[in-house]
Amino acid sequence: MNMMKQYYVISIIISCIALILIVAWKLLNWAWLKPKKLEKKLREQGLNGNSYRPLYGDLKDTFKMRDEARKKPIPFTNDFITRVLPFLHQHVDKYGQNCFTWMGPVPVINITQPELIREVFTRMNEFRKPSTNPLIRLLAPGLVSLEGEKWAMHRKLINPAFHMEKLKLMLPAFRGSVTELIDKWDNLMSETGSVELDVWPDIMNLTADVISRAAFGSSFVEGRRIFELLKEQTLITIRLVQSVYIPGWRYVPTKTNRQMKKVDDEIQSLLKGIIDKRKKAMDAGEAAKDDLLGILLESNLKETQSHGRNKRLAMSFRDMIDECKLFYFAGQETTSVLIVWTMILLSKHQDWQTKAREEILSVFGHNLPDVGVNHLKSVTMILYEVLRLYPPVLTVSRRVYDHDTMLGNLCVPKGASVGLSIYQVHKDPNLWGDDVMEFKPDRFSEGILKATKGNLSFFPFSGGPRICIGQNFALIEAKIAVAMLLQRFSFELSPSYTHAPTTSILLRPQYGAHLIIRRL
Repeated sequence: MNMMKQYYVISIIISCIALILIVAWKLLNWAWLKPKKLEKKLREQGLNGNSYRPLYGDLKDTFKMRDEARKKPIPFTNDFITRVLPFLHQHVDKYGQNCFTWMGPVPVINITQPELIREVFTRMNEFRKPSTNPLIRLLAPGLVSLEGEKWAMHRKLINPAFHMEKLKLMLPAFRGSVTELIDKWDNLMSETGSVELDVWPDIMNLTADVISRAAFGSSFVEGRRIFELLKEQTLITIRLVQSVYIPGWRYVPTKTNRQMKKVDDEIQSLLKGIIDKRKKAMDAGEAAKDDLLGILLESNLKETQSHGRNKRLAMSFRDMIDECKLFYFAGQETTSVLIVWTMILLSKHQDWQTKAREEILSVFGHNLPDVGVNHLKSVTMILYEVLRLYPPVLTVSRRVYDHDTMLGNLCVPKGASVGLSIYQVHKDPNLWGDDVMEFKPDRFSEGILKATKGNLSFFPFSGGPRICIGQNFALIEAKIAVAMLLQRFSFELSPSYTHAPTTSILLRPQYGAHLIIRRL
């Protein structure tokens, strides 16, 4: 009996030792052996970069340089790479365009050639969205982070909500939100009909109100708590991005993990309440509303019914919560930065502000703008040029997971990523000319295809099959906002305006947007 006990104890000890050795080997391979193997493969192809440093790679230097750059505002210039991407700028100067950086233990190859960028976007099954820290994915779940068959199904179900005929039905929501902002500014104005203020908070509230009304048929007041929670999640996410994620770490009950989970649970609870209320109304026979949620519920129901018992093809309740959360985050953030940079640049370039206003007044007079905003040529050109110079997202990346993959003459090894620098491509003089840093909307006078000479050198909403599904929503919202504001006001830079573009997930004005608003 004692022999059996000893054998049992020895077996457990051996099993524990084996498990420890396996885990230790996997950690060693993940943190050192695999990155060094990838580095060797990249250098053999003539690519250059820093030698791999355990766990963090270039992360510490990247964020240290960015934090230093943030301490100093810059003169008004559209060339601000040294402020927003100082490490990449220094790296390219040192190693050339064909270089790689380290995102923790993952090498990221810098890609700036339009033909290769097109390939990466098109070959979406080979170049996939990186699997990042699961806690970070809580901020932007749903369609943006899905892959394969599930991504295709979600895209199919969500597509109807962004068709132009459906977006037309949301125009009253867009106009109602802008009208409230106009009334607020009117009330703030002095007897001289002007006011100096930081418009950035108001623009964020405007786009939050729009997405609440257009997506869920509710006002910003009802959605306020969701936006407060999303802001909190964003701040936590920024901290997480600056550290290396160790697999399984999300299960460790650290203060950050607990807070992220708590915030996410509350967001899901609020969204669940909105969806439940709408679903019960539809079950009671009420017609689906023409907002994003109504269209999504109707699309999901039709898909489920068309496949009979195979209901796995339709969205689960959790899927719908994730997509609604993405509506809130992406729908508000992207458009707010587009509108605020447009106001800043039009304040700087009064000639284009005047040109846009004259066009708007010639088409709509002082009437509320309608679907005709899509025919405002000057306004469209201005928005495209703002997106070129101040893209909401500065870089996107894709990773190779299954096997070594050829990209042009480059072999991207399994486990490596490619970084597509929107900022660098949008401001490449070889692609756009010597005036690349100037604000010249008329470069888009004959459309994007002509401006880019057929190259994929303009991709503020990403590209390929995974191009941002909400780009038409964002552009129509921005056109309505710009048109209505220019009908009522003129604006110029305040003496207190400080030019300081910075990245906080998206490209924002660090010190706000202090403008002088005048009633016309």
